[in-house]
Amino acid sequence: MYFFWLLTATIIWTIFFGIAVIVVSFFDFKNGKLLGFIVRCWAKTIFISCQIKTKITGLENLDISKNYIFAANHASSLDIPLMLGYLPFWTVPIAKTELKWIPFLGWAMQMAGHVFIDRDNHKNAMLSIENLKSSLTKNPRSILVFPEGSRTDDGNINQFKSGGLSIGISTSIPVVPIAIKGTYKSLKKGSMKFTRKLLEIRIGDPVLTDSFNDEDRKKFSQIVCKKVKALKK
Repeated sequence: MYFFWLLTATIIWTIFFGIAVIVVSFFDFKNGKLLGFIVRCWAKTIFISCQIKTKITGLENLDISKNYIFAANHASSLDIPLMLGYLPFWTVPIAKTELKWIPFLGWAMQMAGHVFIDRDNHKNAMLSIENLKSSLTKNPRSILVFPEGSRTDDGNINQFKSGGLSIGISTSIPVVPIAIKGTYKSLKKGSMKFTRKLLEIRIGDPVLTDSFNDEDRKKFSQIVCKKVKALKK
């Protein structure tokens, strides 16, 4: 029952805020910042309407006036709206390209400047990341990445891939390790059973990227992965 209420609420609010994004896009003179705010409202409204409790800790580790690469573990389809709704930053996720074509949601994400990666085509994926690096220089904003690449099957954190994290190295944007707790037990991958749990966002200290270069990508991804695992304990 809870799953279908979550699904219904998600569809209703996605259509409502998706239309809002499309309308506002004609008047957004801040290069997507206003659209990003609407997306944040969309995500938060879903959790509030479904009476899902959330908790965020570690915000004191961040400077609200700066941009970051947020690197989190990926346990559930709840992770993206949770992060978009409760991180008080203009944040756009690196999402799989399939989401791009979902009515209202995909349209809203495109207009809000979200980044789509074709995970089945390595060449296209790397090209998207290179284009993003250039875009961040012209239009600074925070980026959300899930370095595991896909949701966990067993609740454990899988090895981090270096592709998305390399953005931090090439742009000198600090990478923030984040542990998400509760989403796996609440809604597992491929499941139609939703259980209301406390969903937590645990924010660690930013990892400065100035001392790393492209050759350090794997080492850097291991460092970030270790910090996320420590936060999740």
